[in-house]
Amino acid sequence: MDRRRTNWAGNITFRAARMHFPASIEQLRHLIARSTRVRALGSAHSFSDIADGPGDLVCLDDLPATIEVDGERSTVTVGAGVRYAELGRLLHEKGYALHNLGSLPHISVVGSCATATHGSGDANGGLATAVREMEMVTAEGDLVVLRSDDPDDRFNGAVVGLGALGVVVRMTLDIGPTFDMRQHVYEGLPAEALDDHLTEITSSGYSVSLFTTWRGPLIDQVWVKRKVDGHGTEPTGATGTTAPDPAPPGPDRFGARLADAPRHPIVELSAVNCTEQLGVRGPWFARLPHFRPDVTPSSGEELQAEYLVPRRHAVAAFRALDAIRARIAPVVQVSEIRTVAADELWMSPAYRRDAVAFHFTWIADAEAVLPVMALVEERLAPFEARPHWGKLFTTPPRVLRPLYERLPDFQRLVHDYDPTGKFGNDFLGRNLLGGA
Repeated sequence: MDRRRTNWAGNITFRAARMHFPASIEQLRHLIARSTRVRALGSAHSFSDIADGPGDLVCLDDLPATIEVDGERSTVTVGAGVRYAELGRLLHEKGYALHNLGSLPHISVVGSCATATHGSGDANGGLATAVREMEMVTAEGDLVVLRSDDPDDRFNGAVVGLGALGVVVRMTLDIGPTFDMRQHVYEGLPAEALDDHLTEITSSGYSVSLFTTWRGPLIDQVWVKRKVDGHGTEPTGATGTTAPDPAPPGPDRFGARLADAPRHPIVELSAVNCTEQLGVRGPWFARLPHFRPDVTPSSGEELQAEYLVPRRHAVAAFRALDAIRARIAPVVQVSEIRTVAADELWMSPAYRRDAVAFHFTWIADAEAVLPVMALVEERLAPFEARPHWGKLFTTPPRVLRPLYERLPDFQRLVHDYDPTGKFGNDFLGRNLLGGA
């Protein structure tokens, strides 16, 4: 994050009375202990006001960027300032990998997990499903550790904590052996192919993303990322079955054609900032994201929203949106459709349901976008759409809260850790913790 008091996209100007950049956990503990209201920033990539607050705002970038690999436990422990870009490269160099990454490698590990950020893949849970341990500074400045093997279920309530329980300073994640991938892009998939073949399409790779501009009955691009192991074998889908490392795929798939050159999700833009395509083999950390870790993928001239619905409703939800594409197309840059596996994290939009996510990269014009976004939410409401916490949404609390069956447990957990509401803010009060 730059230090100009705005988020990455510039649509949020932080209201905090004071900004702090502690250089140690001890400094952070003292700051929190004497503060009356405090919120923490990750990499400031959220488009909602989830990180904002009226009191002290703490940027964690200056905390030690520690990365400690434990090969015996198959875990890695990272400091709060670590981004996925540097973590991925270091893990690969040591022979390890994470199970998944988001579209951008530039986001912070701790902040991404706290907001249930995810990647794609039928069998891949969100990024927070890798968390096995958290170290957190609570309201009185105490340092507490929560573990996945704690005897109660509170850990599952704390991982996607939305900054409401305290400030997480370290996380321990599961890791596995490193692996390589190949990425291919297909173009011009007829939308009707989703009716009968959506599962085949989304399971055709380890991670699959569909991009559309809603300008016609068409999926503009399908990005297929396939896993290649160290022995030259490649899983054919989420089942994990293997076959010899194949020759380049055929030129046609469900009516879509294999791209003959690298593509950007927004077709008018150069693919120079995108991860390598055309089937060129490379390490997982340089293929799972859509954008390269060594470049800035965008100027931030955009707004974003995303909604996750149960996967069984995927086709019906797509059809509901396709019926209003004439309203969506003028204000969207591109929309991404991807799958996320179910998890047990209370406040995750994929809690106990395999999900399909409809992501919207809007133009940077809130006045034009918000009415269309409300219409999208109206069309998705029959499918129990849960919005991404770090994106924009207008879903009212009376609709949002019943979608989270563990919300009462989360509210009690927040009260136990923060009885005076030191870590509260308008976002939490409005959507989850305040009066109906």
